[in-house]
Amino acid sequence: MDVLVTGSHGFIAGALLPRLRAHDHRVVRLVRGTPVGPDEVHWDPDADEIDAERLAGIDAVVHLAGAGIGDKKWTPERKALILQSRTRGTGLLARTLAAMATPPAVLVSGSAIGYYGNRGDEVLTEDSGPGDDFTAEVCQAWESATEPAVDAGIRVVTVRSGIVLAADGGVLKRLLLPFKLGLGGRVASGKQYMSWITLDDEVGAIVHLLSADGVRGPVNLVAPEPATNARLTDALGRALHRPTILPTPLAPLKVLYGSELVQSLLVDGQRVSSAKLVASGYAFAHPQLDNAMAAVLRAPAA
Repeated sequence: MDVLVTGSHGFIAGALLPRLRAHDHRVVRLVRGTPVGPDEVHWDPDADEIDAERLAGIDAVVHLAGAGIGDKKWTPERKALILQSRTRGTGLLARTLAAMATPPAVLVSGSAIGYYGNRGDEVLTEDSGPGDDFTAEVCQAWESATEPAVDAGIRVVTVRSGIVLAADGGVLKRLLLPFKLGLGGRVASGKQYMSWITLDDEVGAIVHLLSADGVRGPVNLVAPEPATNARLTDALGRALHRPTILPTPLAPLKVLYGSELVQSLLVDGQRVSSAKLVASGYAFAHPQLDNAMAAVLRAPAA
């Protein structure tokens, strides 16, 4: 297939591109700058611009563009950027695909399990209702922006990604130094659920969903074994052969990232089911936490 990808320099898309090519798909990237070859197409969501003529012949689209949600303190300006970087790009892309004479068969568009808000021990499926905090509002608007493509008959899959584990990116990369120094530990009570997935499975699931013809709508991209923060902390400590006795102090994190971000991304939690993804035929490479953590860190399982 010819697969159009947005956010190609990002954490997840950076791993997705070589996987698509390994499956003999041709990758075309949407880029904000001037295209430098036949496999790049210009767009500028802020200016509502996209080179639609260059999209002819595209078979599938993976849309992962958006400003990092955990990178900086959530000032009003940053929150506006997080929201607009998702809704503007998604809306422009969905409208453009819907207007094509021969649109692609499938659009896999990003979202996150933040859709559900803070839900304690409740087991969450794709039919569970949304939360009412900032991340939930962003995810709802992000998913709703795909509606023009849905209305045009394109098979749209919105992937609600959990915490993506990789040694060289995402949350885990930030945790490695203090844990290697023996200073890592649970956050707050440690009872909050952190539904996770390895980067290998995140990318594998996206590739799988491109050809899973019967699957549409939201799909949770999480491993079958959601873990509490304390459980995940223990697994990371064992993989690194380091103690995890002391709880992580929240005060410095709140100074750096703000109380709202820390509460939403570290203290609140979601216990999310992967049943829909499993039922679609996806076979996890890393379904179990200890083996997954060891694989991510390139260490033998404990």
